[in-house]
Amino acid sequence: STWGLDSYSRPHMSAIALLLLFLAATAAAVNNGLGRTPPMGWNSWNQFACNINETIMMETADALVSSGLSALGYNIVWQDDCWAYAREENGTIVSDPTTYPSGMAALVSYVRARGLRFGIYTDLGNETCAGRPGSLGYEQVDADTYAQWGVYSAKVDNCNNDGLAPEERYPIMAKALNESGADIYYSMCEWGVDNPATWAPAIANSWRTTQDIKDVWI
Repeated sequence: STWGLDSYSRPHMSAIALLLLFLAATAAAVNNGLGRTPPMGWNSWNQFACNINETIMMETADALVSSGLSALGYNIVWQDDCWAYAREENGTIVSDPTTYPSGMAALVSYVRARGLRFGIYTDLGNETCAGRPGSLGYEQVDADTYAQWGVYSAKVDNCNNDGLAPEERYPIMAKALNESGADIYYSMCEWGVDNPATWAPAIANSWRTTQDIKDVWI
């Protein structure tokens, strides 16, 4: 009947279409064994932005454990922007000696020793959003460095990108991470530019869909 077509078939056809879309995306998804469940933990940006240092990161790691949150699955301590400082002659990135005097490798070790995972931040531009050294042109050396440090996840931002489309840049970092010798959760932070849901599943574990969120009521 007409009632049946309008009230039953169409909603169910829409549901079937969504299911097929989901299955297609799943079939094309990156298969590094990571991201089977949503990543949970703490990221430094919203609360501290660039007013961040290794002491805050260490205290946060301790708090996740002592509060019992890590036992509930909140087990990632994510260092956002403002940690990178310069590059050595061979291109290796180094952390800010003032705010991270122990070095990033030591910080990662501190976090991991508490049974937690460490997330790092970079940007696929010449500079990060805060003006620190970016990974554009240094994708493999940075991926290898993260692997050496024992990083679990990499959030990769989209600032100062020389006008290059994200579809050109983000697969390069995906390849670099895959060839680093470590399984690193790839979190694309390209703000939803060029509808990443249509192409990011093949290269990344997660992708962002909006601009920054803020801890305010509108």
